[in-house]
Amino acid sequence: MIAASLRRRTVTRIGAFAAAVLLGLGVSLIGASPASAAGVGYVRLAHLSPDTPAVDVYLSAVDGSMATQKFDAVGYGVVSKYLPLAPGTYAVAMRLPGAAADSPPVLSTQATVVEGKAYTVAGVGKFADLGLRVIPDDLALPDPGKAKVRVVQASVKQPTLDVTIAGGAKIAGEVQFATTTDYQLVDPGKWTLRLTAPSVTTAATTVTAPLKAGSVYSLIVLDGKSGLTAQLRTDATSSGVPAGGVDTGGGGTAQDGSGVWLPVFGGAALLVVLISAGLVILRRRHRVAAPLQ
Repeated sequence: MIAASLRRRTVTRIGAFAAAVLLGLGVSLIGASPASAAGVGYVRLAHLSPDTPAVDVYLSAVDGSMATQKFDAVGYGVVSKYLPLAPGTYAVAMRLPGAAADSPPVLSTQATVVEGKAYTVAGVGKFADLGLRVIPDDLALPDPGKAKVRVVQASVKQPTLDVTIAGGAKIAGEVQFATTTDYQLVDPGKWTLRLTAPSVTTAATTVTAPLKAGSVYSLIVLDGKSGLTAQLRTDATSSGVPAGGVDTGGGGTAQDGSGVWLPVFGGAALLVVLISAGLVILRRRHRVAAPLQ
């Protein structure tokens, strides 16, 4: 009886402790979500220069209020998720992979983050005249029956671009390399888009763009191995949360969601460790208590 009672108390304590730990992890994850982070703006980082090699990207607060974040070997076509940041001025620097953190950057710029606003800081242009550009992102949601989309032109193979609906209207015309169009309101649906040079009706690149009602998107046109390719980035969803995930296309971040899964995996692993440790303790106590039965 004493041993059984002891086992019950031990299991209860282990369960309570594990639940508390997982609850703490859940609170931590929720706290990191842009949806619940009050008083912040959003920044995402992008490498949109076709002939520029991979770079290490550094993000830091000018006033030193945030530890420097480093993104290793960011290649062409990679766009990060939105990072929630406190309002203020931030420095973005690009260095050659493996270069010392205090070495002179290849490029650097500053971005002032305003509460509730969002920005894409991108390396754009050809390598010979590469620059860092701060692109304002309009995350205001469209009417529930509409979607909102813009074109980010990062293809040097086709430096001037028309984007049209297959068999339909033009979405954007004569979009120049290293430029970004305004957002446009469109009907939601699974669109097939044609990417062509102006006034050219053949040799088009087609991409599928599933646009959901009440959401905001950026269609990023890139140079592929043969011809053009594209990424459809979700800038904001109908819930109002800046997302930034890849919905379609190639040449980008196939592991875009990895940062979400790591804390969850870590929490599950910790729970396994806690339960395993508790069972070991339980067995040891059971052996000690056995003579009392």
